[in-house]
Amino acid sequence: MRVLKISVVLILIALHPVAMAGGEKYEGRTSLADSARHLIISKGGEAGLYQAFPDACRLKNGDIVAVFYAGDEHVTKQSTQYPKAGRLCMVRSKDEGRTWSKPVTIYDDADDNRDPHIAQLSDGSLICSFFSLRYATFGAKDYEPVGGPQLIRSKDNGKTWEKKATLLQTGSVDWYCSAPVREMPDGTLILPVYYMDKGAVHAWGGVIRSTDKGKTWGQVIPIGQEANLPLAAETDVILLKDGTLYAALRAQKDFPMHYAVSKDLGKTWSKAMDIGFKGHSPSFTRLKTGEILLTTRAFKGTTGNRGYTGLRVSRDEGKTWEGPYLVDETLGAYPSTVELKDSSVLVVYYEEGKGSGIRVFRFNVPEKSGDRISLNNPEALLKLPLN
Repeated sequence: MRVLKISVVLILIALHPVAMAGGEKYEGRTSLADSARHLIISKGGEAGLYQAFPDACRLKNGDIVAVFYAGDEHVTKQSTQYPKAGRLCMVRSKDEGRTWSKPVTIYDDADDNRDPHIAQLSDGSLICSFFSLRYATFGAKDYEPVGGPQLIRSKDNGKTWEKKATLLQTGSVDWYCSAPVREMPDGTLILPVYYMDKGAVHAWGGVIRSTDKGKTWGQVIPIGQEANLPLAAETDVILLKDGTLYAALRAQKDFPMHYAVSKDLGKTWSKAMDIGFKGHSPSFTRLKTGEILLTTRAFKGTTGNRGYTGLRVSRDEGKTWEGPYLVDETLGAYPSTVELKDSSVLVVYYEEGKGSGIRVFRFNVPEKSGDRISLNNPEALLKLPLN
């Protein structure tokens, strides 16, 4: 296995970037008006100085749980205050997002554990996917990827978790994950993953499949490798009504997101195609009424980096995407959504910057409209109260 040592600066470029290859910067802001649009569910305190990259899911018992990265900044190296670098934390709501528990640590080994995503399988178990960075010595500035996606499980609705993570064998240290495990109707488990080398010069998506409830996992199946584009993919997938598996892939710089489809539950994939707009960290949710929500770190215009937390809606199985809609002006984003019992939607996302926290925002899905919304002026969603 090739081991690639990279400086801490690069991780800001390559993993959940706020600065990208070539010195590209993202513009984002949090205004006073934003505070009326969201509820902060975790910030500072037991989860640390910097909280980011959240994911949420509804449990069979009705709870909503959200997992996130906790450290002291965008990348957390070992220090006296953080002797084991960054860790994975979780908060829980038992009342449809109105109130939340204090954060608890669900995994913290000697590495910088990051980008957790959570799903509940049909057998009731919870599975959390993430990846880690490793520092050679205490206080070192250089790290190396641990070597692939990792998984931990809980059999009691997230009260306790496996103490040792399963490392999936990918054949390269340059495979990462930024999406939950997706369970198919036949029981197949699919973990969306992505490959990215130094500076994201070569990057594409992929999936790893399991046909035995996650006891064993197959080899990585690439998506979009032939496109020769910087698809630093942060792949997510959703099953369409006709059985097609649809994958969304992030792209770097001013390239739009791409998508690909599979007719055999991820065994083979079409070429990657332009989705028509920019976005980072795509996350899918299908509503009970059939619409597909796609939340991303979105961007105003076709060039430049005025980032915000955004939403798109498809009513035709991914053929077209309505929007853009603005959730929040905050740059961090990396949002995920949960449908509430009253059919409104809760979106969980993060702020970015010093003291970054985790936010939630509740909204109703916009009604279908023939009006075209400008990329430079996304339509702000109407906030619904949480209490």
